[in-house]
Amino acid sequence: MSCIKLVDAYEKIQGAYSIVFLTEDKLVVVHDPFGFRPLVMGHCSNGAVVFASETCALDLIKATYESEVFPGEVIVVDKNGLQSLCFMTHPNPSNASSNTSTSPLTNSVVFGRFVYDFCRQFGEILATERLVDCDVVITVPDSGVIAALSYVAKAGVPFQQGLIRSHYVGRTFIEPSQKICDFGVKLKLSPVCAVLEGKRVVVVNDSIVRGTTSSKIIRLLKEAGAKKVHIRIASPFIIGSCYYGIDTPSFEELISNRMSASFTGTHYRNAIFKMKMERHIIRVRHARHLC
Repeated sequence: MSCIKLVDAYEKIQGAYSIVFLTEDKLVVVHDPFGFRPLVMGHCSNGAVVFASETCALDLIKATYESEVFPGEVIVVDKNGLQSLCFMTHPNPSNASSNTSTSPLTNSVVFGRFVYDFCRQFGEILATERLVDCDVVITVPDSGVIAALSYVAKAGVPFQQGLIRSHYVGRTFIEPSQKICDFGVKLKLSPVCAVLEGKRVVVVNDSIVRGTTSSKIIRLLKEAGAKKVHIRIASPFIIGSCYYGIDTPSFEELISNRMSASFTGTHYRNAIFKMKMERHIIRVRHARHLC
């Protein structure tokens, strides 16, 4: 197998990819030159070399995390061991910012740190930058739990489970139509009236895309008796569609492009505050490469 031919072939491919394939006597791993998504390497106790998209997968098979596979790196494993043979370098690597909070499991390591740590710090930022008088803080399970717990620890306000999640419904923001998204939110989340009635509520979530979930949650909470609802988003607004592995809506459907920040608040008749991009990137190593 010619490494030069392999690199030449993959340099012609545009997009995000992490490829693992077998030959008769080798295991070959290729990471795209941009490094959009994580790709990690580990070792098992029997000496086997393993690769995965998240470090939490290594934990399941009791493998030890070794390192990230670099953007453009080609790794060949054979009976003689492991070799990093070639690099398909790119001047502008692009790490997806969703890798720090919304995509991986919180016990995974991304950019050399646990995703849990990112979520915890993002919650602290929300409590520091835009604290509001409230009676209770709730979260959108399960994605916003860590940020919400960090928010209440910093703000000194009570946390309760104001929304119950059905685990039989998947992500709503990537559904193909708005009607399916709306119905999916109703199936996915149920309000707890005993927690919400007559209360000023802060809702912490990890991200906002179309605004479908946030608008429906506000309506659910109001119908359950909440006096006021404040939304806190532990990441910056998504301002463009992603064509490299995350099925996000079109540019026109994104809430950040459909309305200004002031109109967003008017639209929901509530205060929506998202974390500033500057505060987001300062917490992330290699921040200049985020997309």
